[in-house]
Amino acid sequence: MPKLGMEPIRREALVKATIAEIGQAGSLDVTVAQIARRAGMSSALAHHYFGGKDQIFLAAMRHTLSLYGAEVRGALAMAQGPRARAEAIIRAGFTQSNFRREVVAAWLNFYVLAQSDDEARRLLGVYQRRLHSNLVYNLRALVGPRAAEVALRIAGLIDGLYLREALSKDAPSGDEATRQVLTLLDHEITHADREPTS
Repeated sequence: MPKLGMEPIRREALVKATIAEIGQAGSLDVTVAQIARRAGMSSALAHHYFGGKDQIFLAAMRHTLSLYGAEVRGALAMAQGPRARAEAIIRAGFTQSNFRREVVAAWLNFYVLAQSDDEARRLLGVYQRRLHSNLVYNLRALVGPRAAEVALRIAGLIDGLYLREALSKDAPSGDEATRQVLTLLDHEITHADREPTS
């Protein structure tokens, strides 16, 4: 009989193993047996905890989104003013824990899965709505009524940088990616400052 408290530890090991396997393969073309082996357990135990591969992958993405959300909340708690808060949201997406090779590969495959899987689509929608609302809330003071469209451009650039990174052979550079998005943010703020008031 398994010890009490082992289930959360094993689930977390499977989640981390899933992200690592997808990162190594670059696709969802991995088996539950490969994931379980990396996690140091049997595939029967992996199936017991999650069901199938898609359920393990969705659990891995929930874990990834949870870590990202915690980083955003922590960064926002320390930021003062709307510009600093918008920057904090952007920086959180490119930290070392979020913008590493295996997590980037998981995100790319998450977008692919969301085209055919309702739960993946729902989970992706939750992430997109939260990112958009966080950006819009802080951009209003910076760009006024253009906040929603600016938030869409920033989110689009973030997605694009993840896509480019997934297809790159070089190591991810969170600092460079952050610089690209902050350049867009500053351009949008400067453009708003130059717009005539009515």
